[in-house]
Amino acid sequence: MIRRPLSVGLRLWIAALVLVLVILPLAGLALAYNFRQAVNHSFDERLGSLLNVVLAGVRYDPLADQLVVTRSLGDARFDRVFSGWYWQASDGEMLAVTSRSLWDQRLAVRLSATPGQVAFDTTGPRNTPLRAMQRPILLASLGRPLYVTVAASREEPDAEVRSFERLLGVSLLALAVLLLTGLALQIRWGLTPLRRMRAALRRVEAGDAARLDEQGLPGELADLATAMNEVIDKDQRLIERGRSAAGNLAHALKTPVAVLQTQADRLPPEQREQLRAELARIDDAVRHHLARASAAGGAALAGRTRVMPVIRPVLDGLGRLASRRGLAMETAVNEQLTLRIDPQDLQELVGNLLENALGWARARVRVTLERDGEQGLLCIEDDGPGMTAEQRDAALARGARLDEQRPGSGLGLAIVAELVTLYGGTLTLDESPLGGLRVSVALRR
Repeated sequence: MIRRPLSVGLRLWIAALVLVLVILPLAGLALAYNFRQAVNHSFDERLGSLLNVVLAGVRYDPLADQLVVTRSLGDARFDRVFSGWYWQASDGEMLAVTSRSLWDQRLAVRLSATPGQVAFDTTGPRNTPLRAMQRPILLASLGRPLYVTVAASREEPDAEVRSFERLLGVSLLALAVLLLTGLALQIRWGLTPLRRMRAALRRVEAGDAARLDEQGLPGELADLATAMNEVIDKDQRLIERGRSAAGNLAHALKTPVAVLQTQADRLPPEQREQLRAELARIDDAVRHHLARASAAGGAALAGRTRVMPVIRPVLDGLGRLASRRGLAMETAVNEQLTLRIDPQDLQELVGNLLENALGWARARVRVTLERDGEQGLLCIEDDGPGMTAEQRDAALARGARLDEQRPGSGLGLAIVAELVTLYGGTLTLDESPLGGLRVSVALRR
C-alpha cells in the first residue's frame, strides 16, 4: 500500500512543533541552570560575609585552653536551637566553640592545608542538608590550624530555585502554546494562495471554470497559474482538434461505405451477405471509436449540463418509434437535474440504452432520471426476456451478441459502458420489476 505524502501545511506545522519542543526545553534548562548557579553564588557570598564576621571575633584563651568569640553576628537564628543557621570554630579535635543553635552537635570539618575559604555541601543536625563555608586560620597563641565554618540550611535557596523553575515551566509552556498558535496561523495565512489555487483547479476539473484565476495570487503562484492556463488552453485546442478530426473521419468514411454497400447489392447472394456483414462491422467499429474519442475529449473538462433540454429530442424521437411498434414508453425525469457530462455524450448514452430497450421490449419501456445524493441516477427498464447473470457480463463486452438473429453488432452497451467509465460513473445491469432488464447509470451532478 502506497502511503500518501504529508501535506505542505502539515509538514510545516510538524517542523514548527519539533523546533518548539526542542528549543524551548533547551532554553529552559539553560535558564534554570544559570539561575541556580546565580542563587548558589549569592548564597555563598552571604555565607562568606558571615564567615568574615566570625573570623574577626575568634580568640584563643591559652590560660583556659578554650576558644571564644567576641563578636555577635546579630542574627537571632544563630541563637535558636537547630534553626538551620550555624557557626563553628574548631581545630578538628577536641577544641571547638559553636553557635547556640548547634546545641550539642558539631559540624563536619574538612581538614585541608590549602589556605583560603572553601564552600561545600554537608549534613547538619537532624540530617538537614546544609551549605557550608569554611576557612582555616592560624592564631598566634595556637600552634595548629583553626577551622572556622558558617553553615545554613539549603531550604531557602532550593525553595527559591524550585519556585523559579515552576514559574519558568509555566511561562515556557504558555510561550509554546502562543508560538504554536501563531505559527499555525502564519502557516494557514501563508498557504491561503495555494488553497485558492487548488479550489480553482477543482473548478476547472469540474467544468465550472475554463481557466485558473490569476488575480490576487503572489508572484510565484501567478507565474505557475499562467503556465497551467497555457497548458489547459493547449490541451483544449488539442481536444477540439481531435474531436473535429474524429467528426471529419466519420463523414469521410460514410461515402466509401455507402458505395461499397451499393456495390454489394450487385454481387451474388452469398458474397453480398458476407460483404454486408463486414461493412456493418466497419461501420459499428468506426461509431464505437468515434464515440470513445468524443467522450475522452468531453470528459476532461466537462461542465454541468441541464439534462431535460438535452435528452428531450431523443425521448421524443424514440417515443414516436415506440408508438409505431405498439410499445408504451413511460418517462419520469427531474426537470431541474444537472449532470457533469458533455451534452452530445449524454444524448449518445440515453439513445443507445433506449434503443436497446425498445429492441427487446414486449409492451412497456420505462425511463427514470432522478437525484441520488451527489449523483444523478438514470434507469431504463423493459419487459422483455431479460438476461441471465452470465449474459449481463457478456453484454458489456464489445461486440458480444446475445441473439445472432437480431440486427446490429452489440456495441450499444459497450459504448455506454466506456462513456460512463470516462465520466467516472457506474453502470449496472439487473432484473427489472417489469420483468426484463434494468440498466442503471450513476453520474456526478
